[in-house]
Amino acid sequence: MHTFFLRTQLAYLAAIVGLLVATFSTAFAQPPAPPPLQTPNPHYTSIPLEINVNRPAAEVWKRVGKYCDIKEWLQVDCVITSGKDGEFGAVRSLRNGAVIEILVSKTALSYSYTQPVREGAQYNLYHGTVEAVPVTGTTSKLVYTLVFDNSMLADDAAREKDIQARTAQFTRALNNMKTLAEGGTIPPPVAR
Repeated sequence: MHTFFLRTQLAYLAAIVGLLVATFSTAFAQPPAPPPLQTPNPHYTSIPLEINVNRPAAEVWKRVGKYCDIKEWLQVDCVITSGKDGEFGAVRSLRNGAVIEILVSKTALSYSYTQPVREGAQYNLYHGTVEAVPVTGTTSKLVYTLVFDNSMLADDAAREKDIQARTAQFTRALNNMKTLAEGGTIPPPVAR
């Protein structure tokens, strides 16, 4: 009888040890490897731009900070195709649908947007942020920052050329925003 109880206790102990080993093995097992990135060697870059404005930030933002105000200062057509101008998730279409941008973040004096993945095109993770930053009670600065992956371009020279073109385009946009915010008028768009 003593042997029966001993065997039963050993069987229970073995079952408990087995259960503990199985539990700890599962808890500390290596997770499966994540799937590979679509772009195996991304080359993220950012272009931070800013310009001083002789107006308070709130006035600047009221004049140039609506989501489709881009039509005036970047001098492109802009149509809200989904949602409401200035609300999260609003979608704007630029250049007759050639560019689609989604509002993904906003504050009282800023917004950020991204561009969706297009079928058949490599996604470059493009994001832009526009912001009016108070400097003094009567002055501010406009900050425009772009972040994207340019690894799909052929080489460093092509990447540099792309950065220079974007820098020129958005520097012109910032100059136009400053002119408008300070009460001026901007020249007609440059011929494409």
